[in-house]
Amino acid sequence: MTKYLFNQSLGKTVDAVNEAYFFGRAIPKSEKVNVAKWIANRQGLPNSYANMFAPTEKDLKEGVVLFTGEKIGSYVATRHILGEEACRALILLDVHSAEVNKALKQAREGIEQKLSEHWTEGVYCCGNCTVALWHHLTVGGLEYSENFIDLGIKALKKHRDGKGRWRRFPFYYTLLVLNDLEDKYADEEIHYASKGCERLLNRKTKEDNISKRRKVLLQKVLEKIE
Repeated sequence: MTKYLFNQSLGKTVDAVNEAYFFGRAIPKSEKVNVAKWIANRQGLPNSYANMFAPTEKDLKEGVVLFTGEKIGSYVATRHILGEEACRALILLDVHSAEVNKALKQAREGIEQKLSEHWTEGVYCCGNCTVALWHHLTVGGLEYSENFIDLGIKALKKHRDGKGRWRRFPFYYTLLVLNDLEDKYADEEIHYASKGCERLLNRKTKEDNISKRRKVLLQKVLEKIE
């Protein structure tokens, strides 16, 4: 186990990669290679979703949370979300060995098949799963990533609750995606959520890791509209 690779947990491994990129921390090249190879070797294993990257037994037994702290509510969602996040992690790590390229190609083909069957006006399955797909697509991954994202963010507007949040979609995880986009539709949703973000930022919070991530995310989101 290293700072970024947790052999017993795909969830913790992709979380560590996401954290490094979120806070702008460089990952040493040797670490990138080790993590990328380990993730790639999980492609298509039992419990993988759509032939993507399989969670470990520990992930399935103990459960995992999203990068922004929301709980994943089901076995299927755990498999799917970790598959999407693993695709994203491999793209970010930017390791182009034959092994990694093959794993990403096969994972891409698997989720593309699912999308051809179940994608509806920018939404896929539940809110958590939909945002996980968007999070993957913010770094590319599929041939029509930008089109999928545009449809998704347009659909998000229809789910506004009038209070700065969205019905069905996890608030902080959705903000995480919006923050990664340079898109007029994303900007509209950020403006919509901004008042709520200001209130949350002014609240006294805990000092745990998730709370720190949320605070930095709120700051980043609000900086986009200044």
